[in-house]
Amino acid sequence: MADSIASDSADRTRFLALENIGKRYGQVTALADVSFEIGRGEFVTLLGPSGSGKTTTLMTIAGFVEPSSGRIRRDGADISALPPEKRNFGMVFQGYALFPHMTVRGNIAYPLKIRRWPKARREMAIERVLAQVGLTDFADRKPSQLSGGQQQRVALARALVFDPDVLLLDEPLAALDKNLRKQLQSELKKLHRDVGKTFIFVTHDQEEALALSDRIAIFNNGRLEQVDAPETIYNRPTNQFVATFLGETNLVPADLLAEYGAAVEGLRPGDLVSVRPEFVTVSSTPAGEGAVSVPATVNERLFQGSQVQLSLTGPGGLALIGRVRADDEALLVVTGRGEACWVSWPAGAGVPLHDA
Repeated sequence: MADSIASDSADRTRFLALENIGKRYGQVTALADVSFEIGRGEFVTLLGPSGSGKTTTLMTIAGFVEPSSGRIRRDGADISALPPEKRNFGMVFQGYALFPHMTVRGNIAYPLKIRRWPKARREMAIERVLAQVGLTDFADRKPSQLSGGQQQRVALARALVFDPDVLLLDEPLAALDKNLRKQLQSELKKLHRDVGKTFIFVTHDQEEALALSDRIAIFNNGRLEQVDAPETIYNRPTNQFVATFLGETNLVPADLLAEYGAAVEGLRPGDLVSVRPEFVTVSSTPAGEGAVSVPATVNERLFQGSQVQLSLTGPGGLALIGRVRADDEALLVVTGRGEACWVSWPAGAGVPLHDA
């Protein structure tokens, strides 16, 4: 059994590999030595701020952008020189790019006609994918007769209908309102599970990346900062950019921790320690053994429904954030702006960041 699991893991890892991919536009470096692997059937999200290189990476995988250096391998074979139409990758663009004069069925059929599939085979594939995206009853409508969410499903169906090896998604949910976006995130995750294809998804939305992904690749200024499972990236970021980009965090200097007698494993002089707000507690007295406690004052209380976010100032003007349940007795301590308190967190909740 162990050998079987190891073999399956190796096959997944080897499926798609980016090796030292670089892309330059004149003197501007869009990508710098990007290397990582994507497993067969994985849902991998490329996450980062605008201009970080995530979309350039996606377009390089698709074949629409030629890398200045490096190569892309699929199952070990170099596909860097293959044109997009030879890669058998499906693509969903942010704007959907549907043909307005065609029906839903016609839009989905288009890539099959280009590939000269026989009519009977086309019809079977179209009916299958219409059912997968829940659009069987809308097959004869035009895009203008559909909601934004339905149009997005048509774009997904068109990209999946020819049975691609990989589905590439360039911020396909960005134009949708928050509630619909949440709904379609769930549908997209289910679709990925049902079709079993490799999905490579681009977004700048951190919550979306955490909710959908098997792994997240975080980009910044054309460089790949970290690739890991969502839980690992959130709980164990490797550097300051990752810690601050993926969710809110408190950055506490090592010298402050030393001043208050806190020992954090792996800490070096000049490091910062990342402490997520959910680990922070607020009270009128320091916490007991096994915790780090620093004095602070309250700046703001922000009511957020089930919880209250506290903005605090610690020693030396250190900005701190804590979150407590709306019914937590700790809120009796921090009744208003300027209130003195103690901010504490478990010593093990601090993650050393070595690039400060």
